[in-house]
Amino acid sequence: MSETELSVVCKSCGAEVSPYVTECPYCGARVRKRAPDLERGGDGALEPKQSRRERRREEKARQKAAREPRFTVSASLAARPWASIALILIPAVALVVRIAIGNALEDFGGVIVPFDSEWWRLVTAPFAYLSVGYLFAVDLAIALFGPGLERRFGTLPAFLLLLACGVLGTLAASAVADQRDVVTVIAGGNGIALGAIAAWFMLARFESRVNGEGFEAAGALVAAAVILLLPVLVPTADFWGGLAGGLVGLLAGFTATRFHSPR
Repeated sequence: MSETELSVVCKSCGAEVSPYVTECPYCGARVRKRAPDLERGGDGALEPKQSRRERRREEKARQKAAREPRFTVSASLAARPWASIALILIPAVALVVRIAIGNALEDFGGVIVPFDSEWWRLVTAPFAYLSVGYLFAVDLAIALFGPGLERRFGTLPAFLLLLACGVLGTLAASAVADQRDVVTVIAGGNGIALGAIAAWFMLARFESRVNGEGFEAAGALVAAAVILLLPVLVPTADFWGGLAGGLVGLLAGFTATRFHSPR
């Protein structure tokens, strides 16, 4: 029996009556000309005989229900933070490959100061790592704060923003080192990590004010402090590179609060 046949509304008094009667038991008005034909269902119970149109409608409903799980999987894949996943996996794979083939960091994407040419290294340096600990700290920051940026900006804009934080951070670090006449190798994504933290901080702070909710900044401040102090333990993690990346993220987050409504 279809859901639309569970009851019939009397046009005279508006009461819901059984579909198996021809007259309304409340006012006596005629509901239908004749009682519906009955046929035995699969369990032997009597059910109203369905028309060809009703059977087609139910068949289409079953087919639609069978297709829904595929749409659900597709929506689930689309909702994943792909930019954050890419920014985490790319340097991890690059580190494994570098260790496997035995190349030095300066031969595998790091920026060598003094920096004269090979501008492509500005893009590769944020994904080049010497140690697993440095990579873990940066990836953890991206995993914590990157998905929030993707929900706010979208996957591609968030990826380009964090990439810009890394590239501009590396450029600033190489410029400072060049002015100080320091010969060094700059690599790693501390600029990306601080950019993600700073942009998230500005957005979360703005949205909490708009919604009248409390804002807990302790987690973001602790994470930022850890990333800023990485150069103390990791020679290739440049302080000025991280700071410049954080400023880019801070500016991007501030700009977003001026032109976008909170989510």
